[in-house]
Amino acid sequence: MNSVNNENSTSAINVDYEQPVSQHPALTEAIFTVKRFIKNPLSIIGLTIILVFTLIAIFAPFLAPPENERDPYRIPHDGWTISPSPPSADHPFGTMEQQYDIFYGIIWGTRSAFKIGFSVVLINLIIGVILGSIAGYYGGLFDEIIMRITDMFYALPFLVVAMALVVALGRGLQSIIIVMIILGWPTYTRMIRGDILTIREKDYILAARASGTSDLKIIIRHILPNSVYSVLIVASMNIGATVLTAAALSFLGLGAETGYADWGQMVSMCRNWIVGPPDARLAYWYVVFIPGFVIALFVLGWNLLGDAARDVFDPKMRRK
Repeated sequence: MNSVNNENSTSAINVDYEQPVSQHPALTEAIFTVKRFIKNPLSIIGLTIILVFTLIAIFAPFLAPPENERDPYRIPHDGWTISPSPPSADHPFGTMEQQYDIFYGIIWGTRSAFKIGFSVVLINLIIGVILGSIAGYYGGLFDEIIMRITDMFYALPFLVVAMALVVALGRGLQSIIIVMIILGWPTYTRMIRGDILTIREKDYILAARASGTSDLKIIIRHILPNSVYSVLIVASMNIGATVLTAAALSFLGLGAETGYADWGQMVSMCRNWIVGPPDARLAYWYVVFIPGFVIALFVLGWNLLGDAARDVFDPKMRRK
């Protein structure tokens, strides 16, 4: 009998050791998210594009060593010749008018693009989350005031107002960043407010209120973690759109001064060479195509990454 009992206990112990260890739900969701992200080919393409631009921005001093350490965003030039020069060993992408190096402008313009995109979207996101949380959670007079101000901003023609404000503040990238921050927050405010309106009456929110939890803790711990994903997805897609808008303002002559490493300003400098001279049409195609293509590629990368983030994090599409 003892031997039989020992064998049964031994087999029971062996069975216990062979049972798989269950994963934590958070770890399971994280693994599912990574797998879903990897399975989407467009997400890989978008992530690859953004990683390439990130590496270019990080290693800009090594890829294009600046001649002026105090102002590395100033594009060097080899003379004052008006007509551009074709690609060569010294200038891989050729030069613009006045012999400004296109390669240098592309490399350091990547840092300008990240600076504009991240600073504008981050500040707009913070403002939108704060105002949208107040409007959505408290409602009443707060909601009415904030939403009517938001409607006023939506009624304004964005590009026309942006041009007028940039002219009033003075030409430059700093003015463009300030203006886009002033005009860009309503989208995030309206979106986060709409998500909070559907969450604030949930049972767990009512239970938190009944337990005496402060409004600030309820918003930070319970409401925002369940409503902020859609806003973050839109923010990731708006980084590319923000850079594109800044490039448009620079193209219109409201951006940085001539010779600054800014993609929009580079396209503006080269717009007179799009067609080329009468005897050699499209002879200088590269002066506009290269910075324009870089802008399009940067925006495409963020759009693809934003679409992938929506497919991964949106609860309505996550399990499809």
